[in-house]
Amino acid sequence: MEIKNLKGVGVTLEKKLNNLNIYTIEDLIENYPYRYNFINIVNINNVLDNENCMIRATIVDSGRVQYIKKNFNRLAFRVVSENVILNVTIFNRAFLKQNLTIGREIILIGKYNKMKSSFVASDIKFNLENNTIEPVYHLVEGIKNNQIIKLMDEALKYDLTYDIIPDELASKYNFISKKDAIKYIHKPESMEEAKKAIVRLKYEELFNFMFKINYLKKMNNKAAGIKRSVSEESKDTFLKELPFTLTKDQLTAVNDIYKDLTDGYRMNRLVLGDVGSGKTIVATYAIYLNYLSGYQSALMAPTEILAEQHYKSISKTLEKFNIKTGLLTGSMKKREKDKVLEELKNGDINLIIGTHALISDGVDFKNLGLVVTDEQHRFGVGQRNTLRDKGITPDVLYLSATPIPRTYALTIYGDLDISIIKTKPNGRKEIITKVETESNIKDVLYKMLEELKNNHQIYVVSPLIENNEELDLKSVFDLKEKLDMAFQNKVSIGVLHGKLKQNEKDEIMENFKNGNIKILISTTVIEVGIDVPNSTMMVIYNAERFGLATLHQLRGRVGRNDLQSYCYLISNKEIDRLKVLEESNDGFYISEKDFQMRGSGDLFGVKQSGDIPFKIASLKDDYQILLQAKLDSLEYIEKELYLNNSYYKDLIEGISFIN
Repeated sequence: MEIKNLKGVGVTLEKKLNNLNIYTIEDLIENYPYRYNFINIVNINNVLDNENCMIRATIVDSGRVQYIKKNFNRLAFRVVSENVILNVTIFNRAFLKQNLTIGREIILIGKYNKMKSSFVASDIKFNLENNTIEPVYHLVEGIKNNQIIKLMDEALKYDLTYDIIPDELASKYNFISKKDAIKYIHKPESMEEAKKAIVRLKYEELFNFMFKINYLKKMNNKAAGIKRSVSEESKDTFLKELPFTLTKDQLTAVNDIYKDLTDGYRMNRLVLGDVGSGKTIVATYAIYLNYLSGYQSALMAPTEILAEQHYKSISKTLEKFNIKTGLLTGSMKKREKDKVLEELKNGDINLIIGTHALISDGVDFKNLGLVVTDEQHRFGVGQRNTLRDKGITPDVLYLSATPIPRTYALTIYGDLDISIIKTKPNGRKEIITKVETESNIKDVLYKMLEELKNNHQIYVVSPLIENNEELDLKSVFDLKEKLDMAFQNKVSIGVLHGKLKQNEKDEIMENFKNGNIKILISTTVIEVGIDVPNSTMMVIYNAERFGLATLHQLRGRVGRNDLQSYCYLISNKEIDRLKVLEESNDGFYISEKDFQMRGSGDLFGVKQSGDIPFKIASLKDDYQILLQAKLDSLEYIEKELYLNNSYYKDLIEGISFIN
């Protein structure tokens, strides 16, 4: 039922509720409070002078409003509380005068001046009944908490809830009904009631989520795919031709992929690796195996810079096997693009590497057998599926350089098989990381000069494009000016940020790669995938503005060679948190710390709508409930109990959207 049909909701309020993602009465009911206020009412005779308190009082006059100046008014009236007459003042609440009926009982919150018998109120509460627990909701500008409470009273008159936790599990855990849970979470008479509601609603969300994840994995594991026949000799040829030896984790990943591509079932695998761990060569191996069976491959990257980088490195690796590689990006000229599209359609191109241009209409394959998505969390579900659907039953390989703890990965990515790469390629040195305050910036500048004298290159990262005096943060242009001054305009410095046109970004990156630019000042657009081996130093200003996982991603732009590399985190705040990066270069350890400190929001670098669609549950706080929900849902699926439940039978019909 649309929210506009609820009593008390007009056009203006409807728009404000929409800003809270509330479009229906059901949405309002599922807009759960994030905490509760305990209304501790005291006797005015026990309150000390100038003490903040909450008292019950009765109105004895209807009050008067004084308009002091524009947008500033004072409402004054008298009340009696425990036989004490009080002169009450509250500012900018002139609209409350209409509620001041003589004899009406109210609750006042504010500061009591005993000597003057006056009370300066910060809030006035009407119609609280006897409820001493007040739910507190997330709000937007123009909506007050009391409005949500009042609307919720109306919404709860409708019976719009239904139990979706299977009966056997509800009995097993002695859960209250969904109807009671909704009532108790919004209007609890005790915290015991609120807790029972919260646990029940969290379990429901997490069970529902894990059921979809586990059912999808079951279907994926049964999905028929391409059955390739690749001999052991052919399989090993690729590895023998490499100029380096794969790490233990890389070898495990390529063996996983070999089994997936030859077992006749559709591969749906995620290679989760730390920055610089060598995921690309693992993906290249999959492309090689796919080629041996006569199928085309597609690799989709989130940016043109990364797509071009993959094109150069992968095509070089594959050229000795006569595998023809093509590149397709949005900025290519029409003539170039048409030639690539024609060769792709007739099968002359064995591997196409590109951006989201690959999912455009008119991009047709002769026989697409493998889809590789790099930095998969940066693409929407629809984008990934559009590329996959350009083949008949292509195998799918996802790559991600956002390391998260294995236990979380197995849950969040439960619908995928996972290969984890933690060890870094041989010869790589640990990046030396230091946290410095701005007062020690001279030491950092001397170190930068030392690296420049060794003919190495440097990244400098700022969180802002332009100055923000209010936040007192360094911008890329501010840093450019300061570094020009520090190095007396003798060092070539480039500036890269997201507002530049694509061709401008490409030109700057090309000049940095070939060494014409020695210092690249950038926003976080360099976070993923940029590979300039001669870069040995990363300096990040206002480092406290970033999550640890993001800082680790940025740090991973250096140390991509056998040279000693350095990372300096410049900050005057949150020093202890940042020192986690001094302790470790292990992205999985760092992501665990980041998860504990910041929650799941920064886990993937971005908050992507639809990835973790919880209204009350939290991966960070409710992980034990999540694990239990996972086990329960697996058993529910294995025993096929869902076949007797109409809700879950309907659910599985639309479940493919998760993939």
